Amino acid sequence: MTADDSFGRLDDDDYPAYTMGRAAEMLGTTQGFLRALGEARLITPLRSAGGHRRYSRYQLRIAARARELVDQGTPIESACRIIILEDQLEEAQRINAEYRRAAGSSAPPTST
Repeated sequence: MTADDSFGRLDDDDYPAYTMGRAAEMLGTTQGFLRALGEARLITPLRSAGGHRRYSRYQLRIAARARELVDQGTPIESACRIIILEDQLEEAQRINAEYRRAAGSSAPPTST
């Protein structure tokens, strides 16, 4: 990947641009917290050629939501489950909206 290609990826939410240390700093948490999210399989960071964890902006948003729940007193395992369920609900709502749009566009015209 050339430097020009890398600059184009900066807007990509899934591009693993952040090291573990930088991600923890941005979230105001510890690297251990990020490792715990990985162990709970909430987020799976990509690995650099040297084996270092790298996080995307999308993963950082998920980690920030987990931190919010944990800061409110929710155990980390429960926080991870809540986030997974929230994500599944959002996806189901998106699919339902698509079905409604498709059904609406294929409905026969009504006469007045």
